[in-house]
Amino acid sequence: MATQIPSPPKVGMVSLGCPKALVDSERILTQLRSDGYDMSADYAGADVVLVNTCGFLDSAKEESLEAIGEAMAENGRVIVTGCMGNEADVIMKRFPDVLAVTGAHQYEDVVTAVHAAAPAARGAFVDLVPEAGLKLTPRHYSYLKISEGCNHRCSFCIIPSLRGDLVSRRPDAILREAEKLVEAGTRELLVISQDTSAYGVDIRHQSRQWNGPTGQGREVRAHMTDLAAALGALRTPEGQGVWTRLHYVYPYPHVDKVIPLMAERKITPYLDIPFQHAAPNVLKRMKRPANEAKVLQRVKSWRDICPDLTIRSTFVVGFPGETEDDFQYLLDWLEEAQLDRVGAFRFEPVEGAAANALDGAVPDEVKEERYQRIMDVTARISAAKLQAKVGRTLPVIIDDIGEPDEDGDIGATARSEADAPEIDGNVFLRNVRADLAVGDIVDAVIEDADDHDLFGVAAG
Repeated sequence: MATQIPSPPKVGMVSLGCPKALVDSERILTQLRSDGYDMSADYAGADVVLVNTCGFLDSAKEESLEAIGEAMAENGRVIVTGCMGNEADVIMKRFPDVLAVTGAHQYEDVVTAVHAAAPAARGAFVDLVPEAGLKLTPRHYSYLKISEGCNHRCSFCIIPSLRGDLVSRRPDAILREAEKLVEAGTRELLVISQDTSAYGVDIRHQSRQWNGPTGQGREVRAHMTDLAAALGALRTPEGQGVWTRLHYVYPYPHVDKVIPLMAERKITPYLDIPFQHAAPNVLKRMKRPANEAKVLQRVKSWRDICPDLTIRSTFVVGFPGETEDDFQYLLDWLEEAQLDRVGAFRFEPVEGAAANALDGAVPDEVKEERYQRIMDVTARISAAKLQAKVGRTLPVIIDDIGEPDEDGDIGATARSEADAPEIDGNVFLRNVRADLAVGDIVDAVIEDADDHDLFGVAAG
């Protein structure tokens, strides 16, 4: 008689918040898949639904509660995890029938809760997880988390209370994960943490042997510059280089040492730096370093070394005590800094943040007016920078390929080295080759630009 293999239970996942939370979701699903579970793309087919929440802002908390409510209404068997899991009482009060609530990066607790809610039959015939793990991002790019937590105590942020102090991963573990991702098809690694520049501080920058196919036993120090250089040595099975993009980089002095790696294209010439503001008065109230003039000098020196360097950042407008002079100082600073990519958000009080006790609350209408002004300024700067790229030939990575139109022409959506997925712009290509595939890195001739995107044609 043929062996009857029971159908595995299915898990649905709703993942909210930042890329770091997305990595948490991938780790949870990878473990569950190795434990014999299948994944469900909808509520109806799931035996249990996981909601990975965000708790950074009040608006994010409300979005998380709405997602929990939708999962409860559509399925009814829900496990909550993530940053808002630290507020289990709030969640349980509104949704008393949720099966379990766990906090941020509590992977074992989440998996245990799933096992209790929907036990999986184990056996020799259960498929194993893919070598690179399960991913929620497209196959050709992957987030690579190098640490958890943060040692900063910014007055507007509650991340340390949610995720704790800095805890760095071993460099050999990071690099082996990166190798596996590249072997499985990743062509772009997005390095993330709460403070990438501080990587390794907590473990005294100890060295480890990197024994993977690329490392072959070399010593790698737990330090951002050493890790960046090691990641720059990775190659695809075809021998091509891999884009390595650094996110959440605080402008510490040692960041200077990664700029030559970018100039040599060993890592992608892109820095995501959370400046948050420029006015000394506001930075002081935020409990952030007020060295904006020195930063401008360093940005200039970076661009002297690597002219193609892209710098993206985010800024808070309407922080308590921000005066019109402070805001104008920020606008003037942005005009001088000429950052390539800028996002902004209006200040929101977050429960548990020290900033809530500060005086000088900025009215909502003033926040909105300042938000519109900063976005107008940064859009103008972006448009000028992109217009300067018209006529150049740039490497781009293909994200999506369209169907042929009535003339047989095929369009594609791509990104340049200046564009991180989902947060920056795109390069829209016309008349691409029929044999082009998602994840290919090709040269593109730039023909036009608008405020945020480029338009062109694949070279050759």
